[in-house]
Amino acid sequence: MRMNEVVYTDALPIEGYGPGFFRIDSKPVHGALCVSLHGVQPWGGLEDQDTLMKLASEVDVLFVGTGAEIAHLPRTLRERLEAAGLGVEVMNSPSACRTYNVLLSEGRRVALAVLPV
Repeated sequence: MRMNEVVYTDALPIEGYGPGFFRIDSKPVHGALCVSLHGVQPWGGLEDQDTLMKLASEVDVLFVGTGAEIAHLPRTLRERLEAAGLGVEVMNSPSACRTYNVLLSEGRRVALAVLPV
């Protein structure tokens, strides 16, 4: 079996999560957050459309984690993101973190907006 080291460039992977927090770069980050090539920033949740719109020109796909359970995005948010040419994948937060990490390790242009479980 051949083992390859995963290189994440400048973006940071999600190392873990728990009730109300995510672990990134060996540090807990509490609350909803957005992770992109520009680092980690707080996210105001599904009503905070402006933070997500800033990512439209920087990434190809945005993974949105909606907490412990999958939920629909507000229609206006989905329409704005898609009109900007940004692919949006909605899933529960654990799945969104895992999928983001895999595509990030492949060198893809991805971002993550995630609500805590």
